[in-house]
Parts: sequence; C-alpha cells; structure tokens
Amino acid sequence: MEHAIALAREIRATALRMVHAARASHIGGALSIADILAVLYGGRLRFDPAKVDDPERDRLILSKGHACVAVYAALAEIGVLSRDEIASYGQDFSPLMNHISHKVRGVEFSTGSLGHGLPFAVGKAMAAKLRRQHWKNYVLLGDGEMDEGSNWEALMFAAHHGLDNVVAIIDRNNLQSLTTVEATLALEPLDRKLEAFGCRVFDVDGHDHQALDAAFAAAAAVRGQPTALIARTVKGKGVSFMENSVDWHYRSPDAQQLRQALAELGVQYA
Repeated sequence: MEHAIALAREIRATALRMVHAARASHIGGALSIADILAVLYGGRLRFDPAKVDDPERDRLILSKGHACVAVYAALAEIGVLSRDEIASYGQDFSPLMNHISHKVRGVEFSTGSLGHGLPFAVGKAMAAKLRRQHWKNYVLLGDGEMDEGSNWEALMFAAHHGLDNVVAIIDRNNLQSLTTVEATLALEPLDRKLEAFGCRVFDVDGHDHQALDAAFAAAAAVRGQPTALIARTVKGKGVSFMENSVDWHYRSPDAQQLRQALAELGVQYA
C-alpha cells in the first residue's frame, strides 16, 4: 500500500496546484476521492497507461464530474497525461475542462450534469455482457448526487439484469454544494436503500487503502448483482483548513493557502 499512499499524496498536491493556477473550484470533493483513485489506479483497476484504448480494460467513470482535477492528476501521475497538459487545465481551448471530458486521454465519459455516469456505465455493462466481455465498470459518484432519480433507475436495471460488472462507489463525504447532504435531502439509511434496489453493499473507510483494496477485491467476487461501495470520506481530506468545510466546494486557494496545504501534505511548494 506504500505506492498507493504516495500516489494519493501526489494526486492531492497536483489537484491543489491545478485549482490554484486556474482559479477554479471543487477542490474539497477532489481531495475526498484521492485515496479511492490511488487504490484503483495503483493496481486494482485493470488499466494499462500505455494502452488506454485496450478493449479489455476496466472502465472508471467519474460521475461527479466537477471533481475532475483528481482524475486528471491521477492520470498524470501514472504517465497518461504530461505535465504540460496538466498545466493547461481550465485555460481557453484546453481539453482539460472544469468538468471531466472524454476529449482527455484516459477519460471514458464526459460528465457535469449529475446523475449521468451510473446510467451510462450500466449501459456499457449490459453491452459487455451481451458481447461476453469480462471488464468491469467502476463508477465514482458523490453522495449528494444520489439525490438524482436516474441513479436509482440505473441500479434497478442493473439488478434486474444481474450486472455484476458494475461497481458503484459513493463518495460519502456528507457535504454537497451549500450544506450537508442530510439537510438537503436525507440519504440514510443508505445501505438498506441500496440493498433494497438489488445491490451487494460494502461500507468502507474511503481513506484506508487496505480496507479499500479489500472491498474492491470482495466486489470483484460478487456474482449476479451489482455492487455498491459506501466510501466514508472527509471532504477536503489532507488539508486541515479544508476538511469538513462546505466553503471549499466553490473556493479556490490563494498562494498562501496553497503553500500551507502542500506543507501539510509534505510536498514542496515549488
């Protein structure tokens, strides 16, 4: 897990630099998924950076597309994207937009309007079954995004057709754009709701790399039904003044805040 720990740190540092340089937002929700991405891209995902279009690759779809800097950073750390490409984030005519875009190498699907990633992945999963292909669809969703009815329809469809090649990962950081998820539209009991919709559910610490890897291994062994991982995370994880703060859904760190954030991660500012 040492590799995943180092990868998560670099994902966070690169994401922070990108958001600062572009004066962009959504850093809180990007930091909360860094450990999940590190475990997936660190070896759990069947994905070769040298063959991003391999038809047998596992697909990772970021449904919470506003957290794109975390995926862009991960793709850079594993060698899919260059540092020059990363530096273009948020600039005019750059494919690295402020919501994730399939025009970026290694990205499967463009998202931004919430509730679209899981239905798309379920359709891909159905196609894979019909073609007798064995790759998996991992879909990373926000917990606030679970307010969208399209996700629940997709889960019903996946369960009805026994799509065990779908793994929904819910970033349960408990905050959405303006306040807590529960104050906006209560999700609990989330595990029982997911089970009622036909999912095999795993509840896991979304910052514990060993626990995440074990949960993904268990999900891979499930047969005949879709899987949902409730990943318990902290919005803004890794940066003390961003953790559990709804402010960092939209704020951008200034130079002093970036310096402090990188120092807390143990990464040099320059």
